[in-house]
Amino acid sequence: MLDLISSLAPRPVIAILRAPTAEHFHRATRILIDGGITTVEYTLTTRGALEALESARSQFPDAILGAGTVRSPHLAQQAVDSGAQFLVSQLLTPEVVRFSAAADVPMVPGCLTPNEIADAWELGVSAVKISPIDPVGGAAYLREVRGPLPEIPIITTGGIRLGEIADYLDAGAAAVGLSGHLFGSSLLTGDVEPLRARATTIARSLEERIAVK
Repeated sequence: MLDLISSLAPRPVIAILRAPTAEHFHRATRILIDGGITTVEYTLTTRGALEALESARSQFPDAILGAGTVRSPHLAQQAVDSGAQFLVSQLLTPEVVRFSAAADVPMVPGCLTPNEIADAWELGVSAVKISPIDPVGGAAYLREVRGPLPEIPIITTGGIRLGEIADYLDAGAAAVGLSGHLFGSSLLTGDVEPLRARATTIARSLEERIAVK
């Protein structure tokens, strides 16, 4: 099984691709990887996401590619067959957790409360996602949750602005998922070139952060 948290450690950011269709996902993924963001999640609520994931898996063999919004074992199987190296959901679905364990693929379910987070961890998941994090208190909420649950790797997503990445990492996030504030309207319009500068800036700031430590 991929050690997801260790793999994310050098650049603890996940770019989350979500749009009505996956028409522009391939070009966006290439630009993200060129800019230094090499972990990308394809959300399965997007039409064509599985096909885009399968294509990206063959084109970008060194990237870490996963599937998001995986709400059933059937979707999980399709995602793994398409090349997903990790699975993410907004929900905690025990059947999906059991599938991921059998398939030897990391699973990251979505939770909000300390009880939900602890229950998910007891099922044997690789990490827990708090989402949406911004509406429930952002980095301050994460810091309070992490206090009594320091052993559980937490990935935060949902409304995180690019300038807040360091705040979440300082509060104890194992990684930060970026979507709307990273992509803007690029996945709708196809104007994905502006992603290059954003990805490069994020990657550089993470490298500088590691160098300081």
